[in-house]
Amino acid sequence: MTQRYPCRIAAQHPSLPGHFPGHPVVPGVVLLTEVTACARNFLARPVMFTGLPAVKFTHPLMPETEFEIVIEEAKPGTLKFQCLQNDTQLASGSLLYAQG
Repeated sequence: MTQRYPCRIAAQHPSLPGHFPGHPVVPGVVLLTEVTACARNFLARPVMFTGLPAVKFTHPLMPETEFEIVIEEAKPGTLKFQCLQNDTQLASGSLLYAQG
């Protein structure tokens, strides 16, 4: 099963002023925070995230830009994710979890 979650990082996000002044780019850690929030929603049960064995950032994301997070279960205990802006992949990877 695959789920898609629409997202947008507000221009007022506290991480943006220092990343980078005058030309803000959403930091990768902010994207990963959104991924884990969507993953919790996807799993719909208490879990503990235990690792990110593979993460690749392929394109920058600007604030206030609509994008989506696509999550699917690769196998029990592992989710695959992609962050997409239209047809452009922003990030992808896998997320490990255990019952919380």
